[in-house]
Amino acid sequence: MPIIATQGLTMRFPRVTALDDLSVAVEPGVVGLVGANGAGKSTLIKILLGLLPPSTGTASVLGMDIAREGVKIRESVGFMPEYECLPPDVSATEFVVHMARMCGLPPTAARERAADTLRHVGLYEERYRPIGGYSTGMRQRVKLAQALVHDPKLVFLDEPTNGLDPAGRDEMLDLIRRIGAEFGISVLVTSHLLGELERVCDHVVIIDGGRLLRSQAVEAYTTESGVLTVEVDEGRDALHRVLHEHGAAVRAEGRFLVVDIAGESTYDLVRDGVAELGLRLIRMEQRRHHIEEVFQETPAAPGPPGANVPNLPQGAPR
Repeated sequence: MPIIATQGLTMRFPRVTALDDLSVAVEPGVVGLVGANGAGKSTLIKILLGLLPPSTGTASVLGMDIAREGVKIRESVGFMPEYECLPPDVSATEFVVHMARMCGLPPTAARERAADTLRHVGLYEERYRPIGGYSTGMRQRVKLAQALVHDPKLVFLDEPTNGLDPAGRDEMLDLIRRIGAEFGISVLVTSHLLGELERVCDHVVIIDGGRLLRSQAVEAYTTESGVLTVEVDEGRDALHRVLHEHGAAVRAEGRFLVVDIAGESTYDLVRDGVAELGLRLIRMEQRRHHIEEVFQETPAAPGPPGANVPNLPQGAPR
């Protein structure tokens, strides 16, 4: 059974249509919801939580109808919002225990679950400090902890890596991966950073201008392409010349050479060219497609007047 299913879901605001006839089914696992800023990701989550009624269409979460069972949905899922929402003058323990009690856990169980969850997100040693003194990364971890404390079947994570440095993003992505792999909790994670979703998700749903562009397993997006990426320590231009003279379709991209694969002989040709020139080969690998290419291959659906929902450009942050 899908954890999330929508049929003809539409959300219109006075000057923009945030969701436009969105129909999609999401199976259990770690699922990425990707789109440019303003594509309708946060609006969709609010609708799925039963916090915002759609203009038209239907949706269900864990088999429950958003129109009739919003309270039950919110009891069964966790939500990590994108926006800042933490009280600065209480400790992480106090806040997470309070959220556990709000979800129906008795006092003793709430304290035990709060301690376990804060340990899981890496805040156990800092759990008694006021949240106001936390770094951005620590506050993101508190938001994640309160989403997990009641042991939900599904969690919505809205831009969980916002504001984090590269190391903090890696740590957050590792936590998300563990939620799905070790604890068996399904995850719907939104992001506009496509490379993040490639790393942690089993399935990715892409929306643009509120419309569905594609819904596929990550493996389907990242299949191997028909080109080799070649990197040498020095002598890129000389290798380019040799490969071209031997009939290879080759082009330079930054410090790399990109060579069209014309069979096994292409690998031999690169190897022989490197050896002939006495170069040091750093990398020779078959390039894989990336999710961002969907935004180049699929034309954007026309939006209503006044809407400004851009496609992600080639070379967008990954």
